[in-house]
Amino acid sequence: MRQKIDLLNGPVFPSLTRLALPIMATSLVQMAYNLTDMIWIGRISSDAVASVGAAGMYMWFANGITVLAKMGGQVKVGHSLGAGERTEACGYARNAIQLSLILGLAYGIICLLFQKPLIGFFRLNSPAVIQNAEIYLAITCGLVVFSFLNQVFTGILTAMGNSRTSFLATAAGLIINIVLDPVLIFGIGPFPKLDVAGAAIATVFAQAVVTVVFLLSVRKEPDIFMNLHFFTKPQLSVLKELIRIGLPSSVQSMIFTGISMVIARIVAGFGDSAVAVQKVGSQIESISWMTSDGFAAAVNSFIAQNFGAGNAARAKKGYRCSMVVVLLWGVFCTIVLIVFPAPIFRIFIPEANVLPMGVAYLQILGVSQLFMCMEITTAGAFSGLGRTLPPSVVSITLTTARIPLALLLISTPLGLNGIWWSITISSIFKGLVLTAAFKKMAFRPAAQ
Repeated sequence: MRQKIDLLNGPVFPSLTRLALPIMATSLVQMAYNLTDMIWIGRISSDAVASVGAAGMYMWFANGITVLAKMGGQVKVGHSLGAGERTEACGYARNAIQLSLILGLAYGIICLLFQKPLIGFFRLNSPAVIQNAEIYLAITCGLVVFSFLNQVFTGILTAMGNSRTSFLATAAGLIINIVLDPVLIFGIGPFPKLDVAGAAIATVFAQAVVTVVFLLSVRKEPDIFMNLHFFTKPQLSVLKELIRIGLPSSVQSMIFTGISMVIARIVAGFGDSAVAVQKVGSQIESISWMTSDGFAAAVNSFIAQNFGAGNAARAKKGYRCSMVVVLLWGVFCTIVLIVFPAPIFRIFIPEANVLPMGVAYLQILGVSQLFMCMEITTAGAFSGLGRTLPPSVVSITLTTARIPLALLLISTPLGLNGIWWSITISSIFKGLVLTAAFKKMAFRPAAQ
């Protein structure tokens, strides 16, 4: 395909940047999905934001399950293409897509069957908030299979050096979401006013459109998708290999989300407005980590192909180049969140009584943005080598420490701000420890 970039030859920085920019743009588009929802839902009330915040945790948890198929598929397709094994790459791609379909359908059924106890975990205060949270959960997670497929398609195409298709598909979904959000939330024209349910329907419909765009875009791709044979029976040995690669990152993501759910439950003790602040604040904060995640995906594919081709020196250079870029981005995000918290937060929740909490959240979490960017990019580089365990161990250990640290800090005069500081301190240590670990052990002979 013309969109594919040669990651094995030529200058490192231009190749890496050409691959990374569409991925970063895709991440910004995905962030815009969430921010668009928050802007319109925030116009309903902070209670509506709290409902979406609680239910949205399970969409976040779903992302961890998706990693099983996405990470394994992306890494193994990259390794196979780097080694010139296109038939193997096709097999890994097919099984990754099949695995994502199975996982997406299973997760959706579970969320539909257990929506009440799942939302009940957060101990929300208002019956209206609880009801809206259950509705949002049933719609978004009940039809989460589209999100699963989209992420796996993105991973496979990125491993092939094609990040442009993912950007175009995601951008198409964003346009649909931007149009449908106000129409379905507030009932414009012939459409009824659906409030939170309208935001959920808009999101799911947009994700379905993205899936359709992916299917239409890849149907003539000559290297992998034309020979995919999707209805072939899944290969158990290939599935095991995909799960072996993806499991540490998947467990890491799910535990990370699980810890965040516990933190959200603690936050709920300060009122539903505090839950809304956490939701909006995390979406604003995503301007740094989702962009870094995009660059991490690029360096993942770059390292995977070059490591598969036996070119460790080029893989190292790709990591160094990517770190320079994300560190600059992290510094920029830190400055923005610390200096301009009030006008940014007011875009999403204009209620004056909620603003001080939002400002405190953004300023405290702003301190950690540089280190978060380091962590995410280094984790992507590790997984490009097929080694997802080291970053997972670091992340799980330090993320788990947030709970006792949060409980300790909220008993001090810091109160609710102590919870935000526990998250910030954890992120700083994760970035420092993981970067040091990569420099020490990534390209040792044993890793090959």
